[in-house]
Amino acid sequence: QVQLVESGGGLVQAGGSLRLSCAASGRSFGTYSVGWFRQAPGKEREFVAAISWSDGSPYYADSVKGRFTISRDNAKNMVYLQMNSLKPEDTAVYYCAAERWGRADNSRRCDYWGQGTQVTVSS
Repeated sequence: QVQLVESGGGLVQAGGSLRLSCAASGRSFGTYSVGWFRQAPGKEREFVAAISWSDGSPYYADSVKGRFTISRDNAKNMVYLQMNSLKPEDTAVYYCAAERWGRADNSRRCDYWGQGTQVTVSS
């Protein structure tokens, strides 16, 4: 079992930055890829970024590539999402999710989810 808790959301002006954190608990965290997803009102949940369990390699949705950076610290059971150059369209509830052995880039395959943290970007 894995439990995930997001933090770090808030209100920021366009062009600003936020750093989201995902704190994990549970055994074998290092065997889980962790992804970030977001969901805006009235829209489907969208993949944002993920980081591999095996080698820590990151991958990103095209919409955030070059602006967001995902990282993990397995020793601390933490995953981070550094968000720079934020745009109003980044406004959403952001969730971290974990998939054992997988890529954590598809919400249907993720086994565990955090409660979400709100990110609001004003123009």
